[in-house]
Amino acid sequence: MSVFNSAFAQLDLIRQPEQQAEPLQAFDAADEYLLNQVHEQGLAADARVLLLNDSFGALAANLAGRAQVTSSGDSHLGYLGLRANLARNRLAADAVHFVPASAVAQGPFDLVLIRVPKTLALLEEQLIRLHGQLAPGAQVIAGAMIKHLPRAAGDLLEKYLGPVQASLAVKKARLLRVTPTAKPAPTSPYPTRYRLEQPPLKLVNHANVFCREDLDIGTRALLPHLPRHLSRTRAADLGCGNGVLAIAYALGSPQAELTLVDESYMAVQSAEQNWRAALGDRPAEIRAGDGLAEQAENSLDLVLCNPPFHQQQVVGDFLAWRMFQQARAALVTGGELWIVGNRHLGYHAKLKRLFRGVEQVAATPKFVVLKALK
Repeated sequence: MSVFNSAFAQLDLIRQPEQQAEPLQAFDAADEYLLNQVHEQGLAADARVLLLNDSFGALAANLAGRAQVTSSGDSHLGYLGLRANLARNRLAADAVHFVPASAVAQGPFDLVLIRVPKTLALLEEQLIRLHGQLAPGAQVIAGAMIKHLPRAAGDLLEKYLGPVQASLAVKKARLLRVTPTAKPAPTSPYPTRYRLEQPPLKLVNHANVFCREDLDIGTRALLPHLPRHLSRTRAADLGCGNGVLAIAYALGSPQAELTLVDESYMAVQSAEQNWRAALGDRPAEIRAGDGLAEQAENSLDLVLCNPPFHQQQVVGDFLAWRMFQQARAALVTGGELWIVGNRHLGYHAKLKRLFRGVEQVAATPKFVVLKALK
């Protein structure tokens, strides 16, 4: 729990997923700077406001009920944070309309507040989608902590929207104010596509997908060692990204029943398209989720995972450790978790704390492939 004091309200905000003694806040000085700017210039009750990449709802919870607020982002955990923070502060759940980044928020909007995301491709796609969605005289303000604000973000704002004016720094945060001008309709470079030789696949990758231009080297290390099962097997690709692990496993295990889950809406969108292209109408559950939190206990025989080592700008193994715990709960006795990870992360020791057996299946100079038995 942490208290956020802004020009609009004093709020009790939490991050998602929750953890005890949370060392990080669900907001930062860039959120405060953006809200102070909006408060100074005034906000009409009928103003149509779009919030992009509002991590855990800090902006939305402050503006809820004060305008017509739409929030859009690519994180399902961010969406869960928005819902939780509205509830914690006794704000109506329907006071903020949420649109996943896999869909387009429908304007016109009078004010757009943007938290600059880590992935600039996501920002570019979001700016492209704003074409035709801004009301006459609309304001667009982007904000970020200076250490997370690359020059390229301002270049993209200028390319797709109009001239940009950078603010003075306040508490190590900066705003970029945009003056929207008429621009020709842009053509989006997303999704991107690349080919995989083995198995032979052409993979679609929407703007915020990890390693959008080519297969990441961790997954490349795991692919040749995927298990094969001829009998009916219940398997999950945890943190599925574009779905390549699940698809490759399914091609070699014709009776397997697959669940693909990721917290990125654009990853799920990519995985759905790639699964249909490779496997047609073969059934699979493909969804955005908080890992395997919604998976029934003892319901899976196999979990495949290339765990992330960061959440937005924050680096650490908290999410990976949580995924391992979720996998153990979801697996039947005798079920297996297969992972790939950087050698230096020491996943072997961590898995031994949860599983009765851990085996190194393969290794490269940088990665290890591990199999953990429940």
